[in-house]
Amino acid sequence: MRQAMNQKPDYEKELRKAGVRITRPRRIIIDILTSTEDHPDAMKIFHRAIEIDDSISLSTVYRTMNLLEEMGAIHRHAFNGGPSRFEQARGEHHDHLIDIDTGAVIEFQSGKIEKLQEEIARSLGYDIVHHRLELYGRKTDRSS
Repeated sequence: MRQAMNQKPDYEKELRKAGVRITRPRRIIIDILTSTEDHPDAMKIFHRAIEIDDSISLSTVYRTMNLLEEMGAIHRHAFNGGPSRFEQARGEHHDHLIDIDTGAVIEFQSGKIEKLQEEIARSLGYDIVHHRLELYGRKTDRSS
């Protein structure tokens, strides 16, 4: 579903273009971001990074994530008021379903939902400029 899976973003190139020095810790963080399929928070990124190099600091993770977010290379989400989680900004528009028991984030696309949102906005005299849809749910028990 996601274009990002097929084509990995070149965060290093984008950071260099912005005049940011690419240090070993930043390169490790970038490698983690380009290889992740989930929506990790900064602590999860930090733990993955220190498995590679235990000299990486949590503040380096936060600074790198803030830089990438300011550049528009990643999106920050705070699902259900939890810690900020990140995803690549590449790929097609999609919405999220968050499993409230496991914290799993499921990405989905629905033409029906997109059309309904447009209809609602238009009926109220608006054009949608940007939106995010987050659904929160619990897996139904299929065994009964």
